Amino acid sequence: MASVLVVEDDQFVRSALIRHLTDASHTVRSVGTALEALREVAHFRFDVVVLDLGLPDLDGSEALKMLRGITDVPVIIATARDDETEIVRLLNAGADDYLTKPFSVEHLSARMAAVLRRSRAAGGDGPPETVLRVGGLSVDPLRRQAELDGVRLDLTRREFDLLAFLAARPGVVVPRKELLAEVWQQSYGDDQTIDVHLSWLRRKLGETAAQPRYLHTLRGVGVKLEPPGGGLPL
Repeated sequence: MASVLVVEDDQFVRSALIRHLTDASHTVRSVGTALEALREVAHFRFDVVVLDLGLPDLDGSEALKMLRGITDVPVIIATARDDETEIVRLLNAGADDYLTKPFSVEHLSARMAAVLRRSRAAGGDGPPETVLRVGGLSVDPLRRQAELDGVRLDLTRREFDLLAFLAARPGVVVPRKELLAEVWQQSYGDDQTIDVHLSWLRRKLGETAAQPRYLHTLRGVGVKLEPPGGGLPL
């Protein structure tokens, strides 16, 4: 059971989503504009937001940026736009997942469940974890903080999860299927999702795919993280 905010201006779609999510024992609030959504997340705690892009007051992509400025709540984009460039831009802007309209309520439920599992796993009550150090990179899973050469990295939740997972396995080539399963909690998916997050993570680490320092992609095999020069700590 989760607390869900549905941001959708189409009354018919909104009513259908509210009915289905309520029947699934979720607590649902709904609004029809971006500004109302911002007010809601400022006053209430939600586990996930389902955000339509075609809103009457602000484009949903702008609403996403504003949401990310005040909350880290998982956001699933619901959009009729299937342009690949637009989808990549939304993921880079902080969306946790997206659905292309029309979609079934069962599909939405499955995506919600995956996003909630990732969110709850990231905020779990497990035992304290040691700080992971790979070269000049340090990753603190408990505080969800990462630094490179003493400078704090500004990472999205997914970027941090990906970095922490690789930092816990320095020098190990991790298959893409394993990254999808462990970081994204998906048994299948598009490799582009991984590539997008690797690209943005590389920028924040001050490197590129052509000139890697920490993140190395082995085509057709997977990804590994190791310090510059490949020297790993004992």
